[in-house]
Amino acid sequence: MASSSKAESNGGDEAMEDEEVEHFDDFTIASTWERFISEIEAVCRQWMSDGPNNLLKKDATPLEISTNLYKVKSDLKCDNKNYSMEYYFGNSNHGKVVDWELSLHELQLCFGVQEFLVIAPQSISGVILDSPEASKLLSAVAIALTNCSSFWPAFVPVHDPSRKAYIGIQNMGTTFTRRFEADRIGTQVPIKLMHLEGLYELFVSKFAYSSMDISMNLFKVHFTMKLTFKILLSDDDDIRRDDAEMTESVYESAVGTSGKGQWDDDCPWSEWYSSEDPVKGFELIASWSEKMVESSLEMAELENSSPHEAKKWILFPILSPNITDTTMGNRVGFSSQLYLLIDALDMSFQAQFMEDFVSVENPGSDNFKSSTAVPPPTVIDRVLKELFHEGKKSPYFAKGEHRTSQAIKAAALDSLFAQFCLHVLWFGNCNIRAIATLWVEFVREVRWCWDEVQPLPRMPISSSIDLSSCLINQKLQMLAICIERKHQSIEEFQDCLESQDPESPRAEEDGPVSEDLSTMQTPGENFDGKCDSHLSPEVEFESKGNLFEERTKSEDVISFTDQKSTDSTRRGSAGIVGTMMLLNSYQSMHAPFTQDAPLMTEDMHEERLQAVEAFGDSFDFSAQLEKDILSSDMSAFKAANPDGVFEDFIRWHSPRDWEDSDPKDEGLPNGSATETSKDNWPPRGHLSKRMSEHGNLWRQLWNDAPALPVSEQKSLLDPNREGEKILHYLETLRPHQLLEQMVCTAFKAGADTLSQTSYGGLKLMKTKMDQLYSTMASVLKFLQGNRLSAESEVIDDLRRLCVVFEHVEKLMALAASLHRKLLQAPRLSEAIFKDYYEFYLPRMGTGMSSNKFETEFNKKQLVRSHERGAISSLFTPPTASQSWRKVLSMGNLFNGHEPILREIIFSLRDRVSGNHYADSTPTARGEAIETHRMYISGTSNDLRVALSVTSCD
Repeated sequence: MASSSKAESNGGDEAMEDEEVEHFDDFTIASTWERFISEIEAVCRQWMSDGPNNLLKKDATPLEISTNLYKVKSDLKCDNKNYSMEYYFGNSNHGKVVDWELSLHELQLCFGVQEFLVIAPQSISGVILDSPEASKLLSAVAIALTNCSSFWPAFVPVHDPSRKAYIGIQNMGTTFTRRFEADRIGTQVPIKLMHLEGLYELFVSKFAYSSMDISMNLFKVHFTMKLTFKILLSDDDDIRRDDAEMTESVYESAVGTSGKGQWDDDCPWSEWYSSEDPVKGFELIASWSEKMVESSLEMAELENSSPHEAKKWILFPILSPNITDTTMGNRVGFSSQLYLLIDALDMSFQAQFMEDFVSVENPGSDNFKSSTAVPPPTVIDRVLKELFHEGKKSPYFAKGEHRTSQAIKAAALDSLFAQFCLHVLWFGNCNIRAIATLWVEFVREVRWCWDEVQPLPRMPISSSIDLSSCLINQKLQMLAICIERKHQSIEEFQDCLESQDPESPRAEEDGPVSEDLSTMQTPGENFDGKCDSHLSPEVEFESKGNLFEERTKSEDVISFTDQKSTDSTRRGSAGIVGTMMLLNSYQSMHAPFTQDAPLMTEDMHEERLQAVEAFGDSFDFSAQLEKDILSSDMSAFKAANPDGVFEDFIRWHSPRDWEDSDPKDEGLPNGSATETSKDNWPPRGHLSKRMSEHGNLWRQLWNDAPALPVSEQKSLLDPNREGEKILHYLETLRPHQLLEQMVCTAFKAGADTLSQTSYGGLKLMKTKMDQLYSTMASVLKFLQGNRLSAESEVIDDLRRLCVVFEHVEKLMALAASLHRKLLQAPRLSEAIFKDYYEFYLPRMGTGMSSNKFETEFNKKQLVRSHERGAISSLFTPPTASQSWRKVLSMGNLFNGHEPILREIIFSLRDRVSGNHYADSTPTARGEAIETHRMYISGTSNDLRVALSVTSCD
């Protein structure tokens, strides 16, 4: 037992000894600093193994400054301090970084690197203020990268954040090490460093042994430069102002008046508002190609060179920040007022009549009385004067209307109601009470025009009503016609009184003339007579084909003596109706001049259709509706055909109600029988069944109709009755019905105004306008037919339509401004607009990705050689009053303008093929490397220098 227990104890000791042998301590990471290096190495190895493609699929985020630069981030900790390490890379790791590439990171531009690391503390400043800590941190990163066999450069931000200072290091193999340093002077720059000669000597001093060596030796330094010029354009695109004009502008600003024109004075919307110029100015970047410089004297000559000698010009527009701001306070233009008009539409259901909103005793007025101020009477008088008095000078025509605007049921842009709606948008902030006040005064002015028989301004006087417009515009159009008819009747009455006066000279002249006018004849022979309105087009065409044929020469003989007595009493004839002959006399049938059908607005047509639907398709009721027209046509027919009978009228007016019963025509084709033949006269046939019925209304009307030509008949349109009905409609119109038509007309008028803008025919802008009209037509159709009710979803749709309108309005302003400023370079204006359109598209909710979009527009355009003249003209030479304020301390002036930023890159290259380490150095296999590189950026008050030096360790 003892031996067995001893054996067990020996086995346990051996197992413990084995465990102790397997465990060991790694003294390479014993300290905190060594563990920190190990963590950095592990992160870098992971990034290197993943590669750019896998990093893009994981958590890499793109940078806004470039479409080809991404970064990944990792958090580290050392001695209770938190750090963040960022790896910047592109999706293509081959190739060389171009010095003046516009999408470079600042470290890429300063040091000429491609992919790099940045390690910084997680603090508010984000920089390391302690120099030993910075050196220690950079050493840790350098050791970790060497262990990974990585050639990534690493940078650490140091000093104050405003200095933008960095230190960095890069392992370039077993032989070379590259060190980086950047700093900035933010105060007054030494005069020597304001000029290219001094900057050249600064660079040479980094590798020359002494100052004497700089002047005695020639160094082959590579040099390239980029200058940035900036021009801020005033509102009227004219920066040439003398001292007197400046003094006058100060006085005008003090008294609150200014005679200076705005940039959009010639734009169509300038009549209603002035828009901020979206293009504030331009930045021009002129870059020189790389050249060899051997002395400071050459640098002095380069300082006097003109930007016209630069190899490349790049243009960047400076846009107003408000163009992308959609907050309510920054909205300017039609869209801002349309928002208010829709709010008024939403409130219009609170009252029965517009006068209820005007009256302060209105029970519901307490809800909005405080926020609905009404402009003073002087403003109302001015608006009415512009509408009714100044409007008489401009003729009515649909100018500037878009080709698809007819799909929107609204008044034309230059019509009276459309102009009223546009004035309302800026009248009293477009609140419901101000709208009601102006509408009441507007209707009173319309009634005054009616009472005083004055022409209604901005309204056409035509023979038809535009049923594609809104109902109010139709009513005003018909009222204008009624006023014209009323005026004509007054003139005819006065002429009649003068003609009855024996002392009037007109009485002697008008007597025989009127008698001759009543016997008018047609200039042509084949006159198509009037057909029954109940006929379909097919029946009408077939009837005319059967009845109206040309006569042969043998059938053209008509007794002159038979016609002489009839022609002496015939009045109001418009000509012979083909080959048709009267039944009771061998005479040609004459078509009379007839009155036009009475004009009707849309609501009158609807009432008529509803009546027809209610009473059915009975002929008697249909004839009752047409009795005034029928009676007028019958009187005119009797006057033109004194020997005509009821059957003749039916044959002319309604051919389908005359049934031919001539047996000779049964076997003949249609139209082969000739009525004028003596053998075939009188025509054989009879009335249709409906015309032969006892008590037929048409026959009764025929018997009662007197023989009167159109000139002696009473007009079918009673202007007095219709005019009063129209005024009653305007005075009793429901508020929501008025506001519905105002919203449609205001949207259409605003869009038609924008469509008149001259923007150089930009295709994208034209497409956007087409889309706007289509969207407006689809949304505004719900405001037609009185289908809107309180708390309807259409109100929300209208507000969304305002957002769309606002986007298009901003784009139109940008297109117009670019077209004006780059009129001689249309390609540039189109390219800039296209870039901004793509930048702005996600904000309109129509982009491919609306989750995140760029916050700043930074697209630039290359200026071609033939476009340089147009860009140069933008930089007009400053006058003495503009240039005295600043001292020009830098060269390379462009039309008298000093560059706002000058960037220079000096570099010195050397070959390392003779070095015994060259074969093992991957970056130096018999080719030149940059031993020194200096990037200089700044102005006379700001200078930033970044230096990189390659050394052999």
